[in-house]
Amino acid sequence: MVRGKTEMRRIENAASRQVTFSKRRNGLLKKAFELSVLCDAEVGLIVFSPRGKLYEFASSSMQHTIDRYKAHSKDESYDGTLEQNIQQWRSKASTAARNIETIEASKRRLLGENLESCTVPELNELECQLEGALCKIRSRKNQLFIKKIEELKHQERILLEENALLQEKCKVGPKLVSSAQRDAAAQEQSIEQMEVVTELHIGRPGI
Repeated sequence: MVRGKTEMRRIENAASRQVTFSKRRNGLLKKAFELSVLCDAEVGLIVFSPRGKLYEFASSSMQHTIDRYKAHSKDESYDGTLEQNIQQWRSKASTAARNIETIEASKRRLLGENLESCTVPELNELECQLEGALCKIRSRKNQLFIKKIEELKHQERILLEENALLQEKCKVGPKLVSSAQRDAAAQEQSIEQMEVVTELHIGRPGI
């Protein structure tokens, strides 16, 4: 009698479904055990029944197998991410190298070098760039000149004010000195008169 092929779909009858689960669960656990023994493989099997009951098999330690699985998955993920990052870095480095080469070529052309390969439109564009740059340079130079002139004018005003103050001091100074000299001369004359008045004569009266 030929055994019919079982259709892979959910068994609607609850009793039949429970019986099938028990049979196939035991067969799966048996196969896992045989695989670990015959092939010296580390096997970890976890099964939850429709009611949430746990069935498991581990050839060594379930926790050790789970930790090993996590480490292996993390390594694979890290390797994939690292390879992807390396590819991105290589692409960015290649793009940066091309940009640097373009900038260096443009710089040499602005200096008047390697113009043999330039077409007429490229030379016209280069001429416009140089004229624009020259206008900016002249504008900046004029700004610096104007700023320097303003600073010099400010310093000139300060020096003029200081000169005016010094001139005022020079005018007042001689008057103060003359008055002091006059006071000193009058004081000396008064002292001389006092000395004459208070002069003593020693001897007999009438001599």
